[in-house]
Amino acid sequence: QVQLEESGGGLVQAGGSLRLSCAASGRTSATYHMGWFRQAPGKEREFVAAIRWPGLRAYYADSVKGRFTISRDNAKRTVYLQMNSLKAEDTAVYYCNADLTISTNSQISPGHYWGQGTQVTVSS
Repeated sequence: QVQLEESGGGLVQAGGSLRLSCAASGRTSATYHMGWFRQAPGKEREFVAAIRWPGLRAYYADSVKGRFTISRDNAKRTVYLQMNSLKAEDTAVYYCNADLTISTNSQISPGHYWGQGTQVTVSS
């Protein structure tokens, strides 16, 4: 079993920045692909960003490209999401995900393991 714990959410003004962290513990595999998803009120959960093991390639939703950066520290089993130039529409609960699938045509499917989520609120 894998446990994921997110941190770093909060309230920020539009144009500001936040960095989310996701620490993995339990029977973790250092070779998991990792990612972030988000869910806004009344909307479906959506993909935000993903990073391959060991971290040489990243993928982003069009809505966050150029503003968000995903990275990982494999020694610490931690994944980060640096969010810059935040907009009101980025307001959501952000979930860390482990063991996601990345197809040969870069289609992302969530894996089995989810964190509890961290709230990000951007005021306009």
